[in-house]
Amino acid sequence: MSSMPDQEQFQFDKSSLVREEVFTDLRAGQIRRLTPVDANGHDDTDKPVRYVGQTQVMTNAGALPLSFELEADSLEAACEAFAEEARKALEETMEELKRMQREAQSSIMVPGQDGGQGGLGGPGGGGMPGGGFKL
Repeated sequence: MSSMPDQEQFQFDKSSLVREEVFTDLRAGQIRRLTPVDANGHDDTDKPVRYVGQTQVMTNAGALPLSFELEADSLEAACEAFAEEARKALEETMEELKRMQREAQSSIMVPGQDGGQGGLGGPGGGGMPGGGFKL
């Protein structure tokens, strides 16, 4: 069975082209301005310019990257919205990480947890009969 992606996956969507510009304050993060363009590279004024904020927060596990939309109609407005949207993105990310951690903890199988239906040392569990070694 072939797992090669089909050629359509690599087709460039000429109707969704944007020019990307990156602005940074060299401290808090970056703002990407995504300006829609046509297939010739000219500004497409029929579509809105989008702003995306990016930053990272240091955690015990290392840097946590954050990326978030900025509802703004100018670079100045995007700069003003940056801090609040970064805070919201961090809160949402932390809640998602907590949810994932709860799901992972609830799916951990502990020996004997399955009520004798194949846990270690139980029937069919691959352990020694009777739950261990006898000398």
